[in-house]
Amino acid sequence: MKNNQFAPIKDAYQLVQGAKVKGTKHEEIFELGTYDPNKRGYTIYPFEDGVKFNDFSIIVSEKELKTYYVIEDVNVNIPLIEASQQAMPLSDLGMAS
Repeated sequence: MKNNQFAPIKDAYQLVQGAKVKGTKHEEIFELGTYDPNKRGYTIYPFEDGVKFNDFSIIVSEKELKTYYVIEDVNVNIPLIEASQQAMPLSDLGMAS
């Protein structure tokens, strides 16, 4: 997990459940849980060697996440499998005459 690239959190849209975050000054990695509107913060769980520890969690506000944490940089522009194998025309499916 240490080889992964982390980037600053610039927008709340990056804060999705399951994202990996770590402190800017520490090496501990956390997995982002759900947003709790009553507590006005996100639940984060310790994450180590591919295991999320559910027995301990912390509530962190969005402002704290943006200021003191970085998020795992995920490339969302990975090409889909050749645009779903070049969508078949209806005639190939036997639906068009």
